[in-house]
Amino acid sequence: MNLSYTVFLLLNVLSLCSCNDATQGCMDKHRVMGILRQMEKFLKGQEIRFTEGLRIMKSKLTNLQNSVSKFPQADQSPSQFSCPALVAPAHGRKFGSKHLVGHEVHFTCSQGYRLMGPGTRVCQENGTWSGAGVVCKDVSVCASNPCQNGGTCAEALNQYKCTCPHNWSGSQCQYQTQTAPPEWSVMNDPAFSRKPRCARVDRAQHCSCDAGFHMSGTSDNSICQDVNECEVYKADRGGPLCGHACVNVPGSYHCSCPTGYKLLADGRSCEDVDECLTQQHNCSRGTTCINTGGGFQCVNPECPRSHGNVSYVKTSPFQCERNPCPMESRSCPLAAKTISHHYLSLPSNLRTPTTLFRMATATAPGRPGPDSLRFGIAGGGDSRNTFVMQRSDRQTGELILVRPMPGPQELSVEVEMSEYAERTFQAKHLARVHLLISPYEF
Repeated sequence: MNLSYTVFLLLNVLSLCSCNDATQGCMDKHRVMGILRQMEKFLKGQEIRFTEGLRIMKSKLTNLQNSVSKFPQADQSPSQFSCPALVAPAHGRKFGSKHLVGHEVHFTCSQGYRLMGPGTRVCQENGTWSGAGVVCKDVSVCASNPCQNGGTCAEALNQYKCTCPHNWSGSQCQYQTQTAPPEWSVMNDPAFSRKPRCARVDRAQHCSCDAGFHMSGTSDNSICQDVNECEVYKADRGGPLCGHACVNVPGSYHCSCPTGYKLLADGRSCEDVDECLTQQHNCSRGTTCINTGGGFQCVNPECPRSHGNVSYVKTSPFQCERNPCPMESRSCPLAAKTISHHYLSLPSNLRTPTTLFRMATATAPGRPGPDSLRFGIAGGGDSRNTFVMQRSDRQTGELILVRPMPGPQELSVEVEMSEYAERTFQAKHLARVHLLISPYEF
């Protein structure tokens, strides 16, 4: 029975109850009272169902409001959860693509430019990056204006060349052409002078010089002066003729290499002599020969001294392993499980960025390995501005040199790899990378 029908029936009953004449078919009083009681029960049931439905709707509305209140507010800025993306500076590079809170971004500059500002910026909880913006400033040799008297400077392979105006010459346009001899001419040295070869042809005298010499003086008093090929090549090509040192000799030249290097077949380039490989070292028993640029070193890295419950044993010339920890010790399992030493011989001012070292995990057959690894720089040297440690794949981390390092110098950097299984720390491995930087760029 629906509500419309109930209202219709109620109207009919009231109409019947208004009859005064029994002949008109009016119902008696007992029947009318029965119908009214039946309708009262029906309306009471409708009221209960309506009240219950209203209660359920209010409960659902309350739950919905509670769920919506947990969402971020519509006017809440995304910067509260991440920082705006950063771009690499002009003439530089950026390392790091994530910009969530706590993540770092590193910057480095191209050759010939110096980083102005912080090399590392961190995304802070307020949605801004730490530090100020960075720029790469030109530090080229032409920036100091070496060319004099209106000369124009041009860069060329860590060197510069001055294009001089009329009547000026020299590497820096410092000489007047009328009075200065050519810079590539060897003067005032009898060993670098020759008499010209002269012949008379058709009543005229013709003189010439041997290869490697040029004519100097007047037609009546000429002499052949040596051409300094080392200087000529530097002026014409904007760079050195030899990889290391150019030695001018009368009529020619030759290249020389520093001690510990040998001249290659091209007569110009130098190559390091590996004293360790050729057994040209004097390392004693118990030490290991490490080849360096122009020499060698005898090394014997030691394990850390025992402290507390932590002690190490040397398992190879370059690796130490931690002894088993006592069951009651809490600090011992946090110490490095293995410590390895690595020696890298590098040329001076190596072009960057370049990968120096890779670190990965190795699991014994049949044993489950860690499900996650974390890599980082533990310390050593000016690590924040010189190195970056980043993941190359799921199981490998890379140590990257981001700033050219001039030689000669030696420095060390420590990198660590931590193993986790189900977000629980398992073990830490430490690698000490020793850089042996040569004085030369080859």
